[in-house]
Amino acid sequence: MHARLAELGDSLVVVGVDTPTGREWNVHVHVSDIGAAIEAGIEAGRPYRVSVEPLAPQPVPAPVAGTRALVAVVSSDGLAELFGEAGVRVVTCGPDGVTEDDVLDEILASAAHEVAVLPNDAALLPVAARAAARARELGREVGVVPTRSPVQGLAACAVGDPGRRFGDDVIAMAEAAAATRWAEVTVAEQEALTSAGRCAPGDVLGSAEGDVVVIGQEPADVACDLLDRLLSAGGEMATLLVGPDEALGDAVCAHLSARHPTIEVVRYGGGPAAIPLQVGVE
Repeated sequence: MHARLAELGDSLVVVGVDTPTGREWNVHVHVSDIGAAIEAGIEAGRPYRVSVEPLAPQPVPAPVAGTRALVAVVSSDGLAELFGEAGVRVVTCGPDGVTEDDVLDEILASAAHEVAVLPNDAALLPVAARAAARARELGREVGVVPTRSPVQGLAACAVGDPGRRFGDDVIAMAEAAAATRWAEVTVAEQEALTSAGRCAPGDVLGSAEGDVVVIGQEPADVACDLLDRLLSAGGEMATLLVGPDEALGDAVCAHLSARHPTIEVVRYGGGPAAIPLQVGVE
């Protein structure tokens, strides 16, 4: 992070402090691009007590409607509709995926000065970061919220507040995303050695945070096992993003009601066909 901030500004001071919970770092830097500095902090860890002050006394402008936007990358028309209903601009991945030009075009099309980008896929984080950097060169204030799944993106949207300072809002969304453990049920396309053992084509895979933890034959059985594992570590709310198989969503909801009756369940449809179920636990 030190090298990154040194590229962005000057008067950089980084001081390590030992605390009962570990080592913390106090950082001070003068920059013209606030969004890039905050993004560097998010990439390095979990920033808190962030303070942004102008170098010369200036009145703090009141938030103006339309000056801030959210842009999310999604993988299906159903997700595009879901995020769109939340007031989020979307970039839908086509057969060839999505490029930084696609993301940049949507940032600029928003006509907003402050834009937060939700990539919703770990593989798209670099794409979003490059698009954000190019948008900043054009005078936009852009921050990338490191969402690795659509369920993390939904959690981030839920806490977004245009009444906050932009930097504080990006950090709040990043914290909400990080606090959401994500998992998904997929079907193996080829034989492979996973962290849960060897799988064959057609096997149902349950993955948590990108690692396969369950291999089975029936999607509902794998999904219920996966949720039991996630909730064994605690949680108050489960968000379900169901693909075309609504019966799978019904089975999972019934299981949660019977085995975890205190868990609040939020269910959405419109998930991509390639991922029958995506889960977020908070």
